[in-house]
Amino acid sequence: MKHLRETRIDSELVYEGGFLKVRRDRVRLPDGRASQREFVVHPGAAAMVPIFPDGRILVERQFRYPVGDVFVEVPAGKLDPGESALQTAQRELAEETGYRAREWAFLTRLHTAIGFSDEAIDVFLCRELEHTGQALDDGEFLELEVVTLGWLVDELRAGRLTDVKTQIVTFWLERLFSGAWPWPEFARP
Repeated sequence: MKHLRETRIDSELVYEGGFLKVRRDRVRLPDGRASQREFVVHPGAAAMVPIFPDGRILVERQFRYPVGDVFVEVPAGKLDPGESALQTAQRELAEETGYRAREWAFLTRLHTAIGFSDEAIDVFLCRELEHTGQALDDGEFLELEVVTLGWLVDELRAGRLTDVKTQIVTFWLERLFSGAWPWPEFARP
């Protein structure tokens, strides 16, 4: 696949906000010509899928400003400097949902918008949940709901579940719960 790779010639920071950065790079294309690439630099994120003993799943409803609507999502949050994805998942689960999990399993990595962002989300399953109380960030507002996999599938099919990470998690869960795919190995970190 080396014949498809582009090589960075130089890079410029175009914008730096409190959360995201935008870079503009000049690149050498595989055919030798130069071109330009602009992209969002994201710190990375972790998403978690809290599963109760009866198979129900904890999700959130949260307003997302860029698209101006409330979305159903699996809990997720951005990596803080020096944190591993698992540490972020554990911290965000406690802060956003008020739960801690004794067992964790890595599910998959998602690249959410490869055409214009380097964001990667590591997705974890978690179980053996214990409620300890929410500690939302300042300015963070969300509602929690415990749903079935069937409900998620119905929402997806009806076009109401449009958050990409939650869509992908739903497809994974469908295969795991049906036995079509083996469950990943859970561990106690």
